Amino acid sequence: MEDICRGLQEIVEHFPDVELVVSVHKNPRMREVVMPALCHHSRIHLLDPVDYPVLVRIMKASHFILTDSGGIQEEAPALGKPVLVLRRTTERPEGVEAGTARVVGTDPARIFEESARLLTDPGAYADMSRAVNPYGDGRASQRIIEAILHHFKIKPERPLPFSPEPTGAEKTP
Repeated sequence: MEDICRGLQEIVEHFPDVELVVSVHKNPRMREVVMPALCHHSRIHLLDPVDYPVLVRIMKASHFILTDSGGIQEEAPALGKPVLVLRRTTERPEGVEAGTARVVGTDPARIFEESARLLTDPGAYADMSRAVNPYGDGRASQRIIEAILHHFKIKPERPLPFSPEPTGAEKTP
């Protein structure tokens, strides 16, 4: 965790217009490391874990996401946000394969390097933010209803299967 904190410090030191929002786990061991390392930076905002609607608003307002959370690795692509995974491996390899996520580990230099690339290279940012979302398109409930109607012969057509499509602004509902 100390290495991750150093990587975050380096980001705000090199990019004066960047602010970071860090959700600090309630685990006392984590807080003992994170709080002293990051609390003195005016552009690093330390929060206790937030409820889901607040989390989504924070993610929507973010340029990209740094996380070790598998759930957030799945959520961010739906918002068109690139994800840098702060682990050595991920249990969500679909995001990496699709290009929405990149495993960067905990090395401070690598965290900084990959973050800097997303902050300074519009092409690299676009590649990740517009990559195909492998976790769904938000239309599962519609397909379930259509499948039920088809099953009971109320609707003759089978529903179309899920087909990943680009995320972000160009995605149509």
